[in-house]
Amino acid sequence: MTSVPTPIPSRTQYVLEEIKRRILTGRLTPGQALVETDLAAQFGVSKTPVREALKTLAGTGLVVMSQYKGVTVRMVDVDMAREVCDVRLLLEPEALRRAVRRGASLDAARDALTRADEATDTAERSLTNREFHRALYLPCGNPLLGRMLDEVRDQAALVSTVAWAADPSWEREASEHREILALALAGDADGAARALHAHIASFVRRAFPGAELGAGEGPEVQDIPEAPATPATPATPAAPAAQKEDGQA
Repeated sequence: MTSVPTPIPSRTQYVLEEIKRRILTGRLTPGQALVETDLAAQFGVSKTPVREALKTLAGTGLVVMSQYKGVTVRMVDVDMAREVCDVRLLLEPEALRRAVRRGASLDAARDALTRADEATDTAERSLTNREFHRALYLPCGNPLLGRMLDEVRDQAALVSTVAWAADPSWEREASEHREILALALAGDADGAARALHAHIASFVRRAFPGAELGAGEGPEVQDIPEAPATPATPATPAAPAAQKEDGQA
């Protein structure tokens, strides 16, 4: 029996989204303490929704809960950047390839890219960058693959936020985004996947020179085949109906 997720109360959801937004736009910096009483006063709520929100954020990897240090925004180092990048290199280009091959709409990616070009501050650019990448992998046709990438989405955004604070490279990445989208819209699934792979790898190498990428480092993106259809049962004179059903599987 499939369990139904318990809805997050509205106050907790509000606090959760606001803390996340502040982290991913640089208002709350890595290592900064997150004190329940202070946050509750800022948001005009009790400590309970703050506590629940922080637990959720700890589960997504944005904050760290320690018995001795309390709750802090997660620090970003070379190891974290490498781990997040490895996951993205293995999964994200393949998800984009599948989205292009199935002719999925990329209007959301186009809209995010337009809003990023029109953004007037780093906070808006950061948020639209996240939306652009998600719009590329989400229509891949495999909900599990999309959820797996969603699980590292916030951590990837935190890595980017820290990197941009040290070296704003919006123009270069915006140009790479335009190239990726142009290839995808032209129906070049492999070319778009390769461009996305190169985009992710080059970003982490520039921002974290000590990061040694793993299996996803190569110049070519491994083509993970689609799950094959169930082989048709050989036809026999006695069971023509079964042959037809198997052939449709």
